[in-house]
Amino acid sequence: MTKTYLLALDQGTSSSRSIVFDPAGRLVAQAQQELPQIYPRPGWVEHDPREIWRTQLATARAALAQAGIGAAEVRAIGITNQRETTLVWNRRTGAPIHHAIVWQDRRAEPACARLREEGHEALIREKTGLLIDAYFSATKLQWLLEHVPGARAAAEAGELAFGTVDSWLVWQLTDGARHVTDVSNASRTMLFNVHTNQWDDELLALMDIPRSLMPEVLPSASMEFGRTAAGLLGGSIPIAGVAGDQQSALFGQACFSAGMAKNTYGTGCFMLMHTGHRFEKSENGLLTTSAAQATATPEYAMEGSVFVGGAVVQWLRDGLHAIRASSEVQQLAESVPDSGGVVMVPAFTGLGAPYWQPDARGTITGLTRGTTLAHIARAALESIAYQSAALLGAMSRDAVAAGGAPVSELRVDGGACVNDLLMQFQADLLGIPVVRPACVETTALGAAYLAGLASGVYGSREELAGLWRVERRFVPTMERARAQELMARWEHAVAQATLAPAQGGQSPLS
Repeated sequence: MTKTYLLALDQGTSSSRSIVFDPAGRLVAQAQQELPQIYPRPGWVEHDPREIWRTQLATARAALAQAGIGAAEVRAIGITNQRETTLVWNRRTGAPIHHAIVWQDRRAEPACARLREEGHEALIREKTGLLIDAYFSATKLQWLLEHVPGARAAAEAGELAFGTVDSWLVWQLTDGARHVTDVSNASRTMLFNVHTNQWDDELLALMDIPRSLMPEVLPSASMEFGRTAAGLLGGSIPIAGVAGDQQSALFGQACFSAGMAKNTYGTGCFMLMHTGHRFEKSENGLLTTSAAQATATPEYAMEGSVFVGGAVVQWLRDGLHAIRASSEVQQLAESVPDSGGVVMVPAFTGLGAPYWQPDARGTITGLTRGTTLAHIARAALESIAYQSAALLGAMSRDAVAAGGAPVSELRVDGGACVNDLLMQFQADLLGIPVVRPACVETTALGAAYLAGLASGVYGSREELAGLWRVERRFVPTMERARAQELMARWEHAVAQATLAPAQGGQSPLS
């Protein structure tokens, strides 16, 4: 492999990061800036699109400077991003018409309820693999067109562009020359036919969204995304890989074969299992989504999403002021032997898979006079593992129903996976090994790998699989009867958090 570098732009919900990788997939340099969150009303979450761009560009420049390299030494850029977050901007001026509506935002739930009442669930699920939910981009875009003055008329006149965060970044990086996205991000809009890899005219008409708003859709590894404007990073660099953060992490974990699964512990938690070229419907409240793909041939994954994962630690820090820094949570949680019977259900923005309860609200149960902040901190950490265990149970049931085997190991990544207490508890609940790779920045690594494939740094996915390395393997030590008892207690707490209790952890929509 030639001495060249790959630059990954990782635009997440709570921060923008840039990482320089060498061809062996080793991290050379990184830079990160926090992204301010905007909460106009309860259940509403927004970002300033200009801040998304400003922080991302600043970190890209900082990472290159830290690595001591210039644009000429970067073979290509890969982009990975928070998905479903919805932006609309003016094609001529590039100015956003409103703040970005973040994936966590629930304001479009009334529109989703109408779609369900009108009987469109089966159509949308068949074409997109998704359940009708305000989580996805379509009803967020619909809201913008209906509530921003003049937006509907401007859209119908072809003056506006819609995009998820990847599209916004590519537009900015290319100085407005390219309005594009990739299949993995497009598949999260509720407007994309994952069988044909095209925007679906029937769904666009159903949502009353002009086709002129939509970006061009490309494979996740492609030299067609464009080149950066020369003045931004000291020279023009090809953009050759784009994928939504969770599909990018699946790629970065080298989960290329059907049955391989990973869980990313970020602001939310996202578990994906590759299903190869098979489009499979879940009977257990999961979604079918497009996997990151290097060709025009569709590839799929089963996905379950936890809306509040690592964000519960931010809440401990900023809401309860239980800790000064997120890094303190493990020490506080380990100061008690267990949660003392406390169970936290962090349904701050409803519950995602496999429950799909948009009206659920957070609860803390099992409190006694002996409960301390340490017990609550431990329950908060454990809530991440409980939600992920519910996902894996659903995923394994789907795999068995499709003629496969239950998931036999879980590859993990994301910021919270460095927490040994959490990873051991996760393995104990699941009853299978939890495997942490040497590079836990697999979301960014996946984007770099996609860019490297398209630009010729790598010759095949087999070559990429050979670069994956294990850092630690967490093996279950808890008796299965105890793990099942704890999961039953969790399901009881979930039932108390929801207006319409889910039956046995199953989705009411499945």
